[in-house]
Amino acid sequence: MIRLPGSLPSLLFFPGVGRGPVWKVSRSIAEVRPTGPRPSPGKKLISARRLTLGLIPLALSACTVGPNYTRPATPSVATGNFAETANTAAAAATPLPDHWWRLYNDPVLDRLVADALAHNTDIRTAAANLARARAVLSEQRGQRLPSTDLSAGYTRSRTSATTSATGSAFESDFFQLGFDASYEVDLFGGVTRAIEAARGDRDAAAAELDSARVSVAAETARAYASACSNAAQRAVAIETVTLQQETLDLTNTLFTAGRGTRRDVQRADVLLANTQAQIPAFEAERRASLYALAVLTGHAPEAIDADADKCTAPPRVAATMPVGDGAALLARRPDVRAAERTLAADTARVGVATAALYPSIQLLGSIGLGAPKAGDVFKSPSLSWSIGPLISWNFPNQTIARAKVREARAGADASLARFDGTVLTALKEVEQALARYAGALDRNAALRRAEASSTDAAKLSKLRFDYGADSFLLLIEAERDRADARAALAASDAAVADAQVSLFKALGGGWEGAPTPERRDPAIP
Repeated sequence: MIRLPGSLPSLLFFPGVGRGPVWKVSRSIAEVRPTGPRPSPGKKLISARRLTLGLIPLALSACTVGPNYTRPATPSVATGNFAETANTAAAAATPLPDHWWRLYNDPVLDRLVADALAHNTDIRTAAANLARARAVLSEQRGQRLPSTDLSAGYTRSRTSATTSATGSAFESDFFQLGFDASYEVDLFGGVTRAIEAARGDRDAAAAELDSARVSVAAETARAYASACSNAAQRAVAIETVTLQQETLDLTNTLFTAGRGTRRDVQRADVLLANTQAQIPAFEAERRASLYALAVLTGHAPEAIDADADKCTAPPRVAATMPVGDGAALLARRPDVRAAERTLAADTARVGVATAALYPSIQLLGSIGLGAPKAGDVFKSPSLSWSIGPLISWNFPNQTIARAKVREARAGADASLARFDGTVLTALKEVEQALARYAGALDRNAALRRAEASSTDAAKLSKLRFDYGADSFLLLIEAERDRADARAALAASDAAVADAQVSLFKALGGGWEGAPTPERRDPAIP
């Protein structure tokens, strides 16, 4: 850094400004008025005023270096309907409601999602990050204002006899007040670009908060659906165990009466044991989902929600799923908005790095009052002041500054790639979720038909076995088919519920009108 003395003219070269190199002659002037009697107004005071007036047009004609941001275009296919809506009647291009979980018509789910949006720790973290980004923006905006420093001091000093000109020691007091001010002229827009970058970071943080709300709402619905689905599968397994226990009892009776074999009893017992083994797994997964649900809503894991604990059937949207179109999706998804705002911030940072290639101009001024007696501090002879510009420039060695420009440009290129990837990923996730949801519905319909047929076949086989028309082997096979069909249907119901939640999450809704998150009182269960 080179600081030009106030008494020397300096010739500055500004590369890359306008159409070609511009040479300007500048003079750094510092007017200092020492302590003592006030002189009559003269050339020094006039020159300071002229300097201040002369710098005003210079500040007003400042340019902003670096690229100006424009929002990148998105693929034209993203503005139309989703391709999968033409392949299934389960989804329609109607607008997605803000609070999609209300489509389930489940008051328990509505309450749980509202509770999670108000108290979830991930949402609280994102809200704190947004508050910090807002503070950083306020800090950057403060760079447009002058920096000021107010000081006051008192000094009691003693001069020794050996160093005194009179050969005797003496003591003295000195009282002083001071006010310093400095202002950076944003000649090349470095401060402006820094504010733009901070504004982009703030908007990205706001989008990240909305993204956290989308994720928490979806995961809350998923955990609730998982708990209900596992309860339903456990109930199916228990009912199947009851039926298979009846078959085993019948087999034992026949064996005792001499109409069966030990092998028939063992085969019936194996079928019963396999079904019984599924019950603990379903119960464990059910309770695990309830623990996850408690934490999602800001509670301790053991604070299991009583209403969710009673749920025995997974929630399901019976109507056609409203999915909107691609344009509405990209406008709604917070991660797309966050990626776009991050790109804007990184583009502005290119301008911040570019401004460092050019001189920095500061306007400096100070006023001081000093006197050996406290009563003389505010008298005219105690006044001193100074005013003038300070020019600093990292020149000619600009290796580091130019490397930072290249670094900032690379960061902006990476942000553009992330934005494009986020847009494509959003479209992909919706198409995949629609395809999987349609497949889950078709599979569920087929399994429902299979479950009904297997139940009728098992009843018919038992009647035929009772009358001696069928063998015990056919009865066991019919019971196994019924057990497998019932279990597959229960698992398919769970898959449909999960696919619906995945589709809602991919659509990116649920953040609109969310409450301000707050910490849950640990003393309140």
